[in-house]
Amino acid sequence: MTEVVQVSGATAVFGNVKAVDGLSLSIGRGEIMGFLGTNGAGKTTTIKMILGLLKPTAGEVSVMGGDPSLPETRRRVGYMPEMAYYYPYLNARELLSFYGGLCGMDGRTVRARTDELLDAVGLADAAKRPLKTYSKGMLQRAGVAQALLSDPELLVLDEPFTGLDPLARIRFRELMRSLRERGKTIFFSSHELGETELLCDRVAIMKKGRCIYHGPVRELAGDGDMNLERLFLKTLEESK
Repeated sequence: MTEVVQVSGATAVFGNVKAVDGLSLSIGRGEIMGFLGTNGAGKTTTIKMILGLLKPTAGEVSVMGGDPSLPETRRRVGYMPEMAYYYPYLNARELLSFYGGLCGMDGRTVRARTDELLDAVGLADAAKRPLKTYSKGMLQRAGVAQALLSDPELLVLDEPFTGLDPLARIRFRELMRSLRERGKTIFFSSHELGETELLCDRVAIMKKGRCIYHGPVRELAGDGDMNLERLFLKTLEESK
């Protein structure tokens, strides 16, 4: 499998705090990987290194064979943060038009992608409403559409399930699976273990900056003695 993300011995230190400690991780093309851990485990710091927003104190991070901080690499990556702050008086169409301009996309492509994506995330009927009237779940869906606008090869999502109702979660899973079928690579952090188990090919579990488990989800499926929630708890307990 072709590696889209390669993290090799990455360490991130802030003062006396080692947020990430010698992390090695690879993500293959056409794979959905879940990134798990309690608060403060190093997930968001790792995401920042993969996005090129933070250089590791030691070790290396490569995205599609290149430096993640370079513009040519970033153009191939879509990102949705855990907490996105959008201009409240824009509507969803205007939001995507704004981000399309930032990405250097032409107007015709942006309009076509906007129609496609707003329908895919279930916001077509609310496309002309100001974002200030959106619920948390609707803003999450707008964030997913924004992350997908440039048709990126790698999609990085920080807590994408936050605020989504059951129907929106189903639609989100269907959308992510369709992207995987097209060869896209998806990497997301989440506290939603049930959703992660349903969606992911592999998971990595972080604790205090270290990866304490890295393996396929399919080994857990249908196992009466083990599921992702039990694995998560067992792995945290054994790593004390």
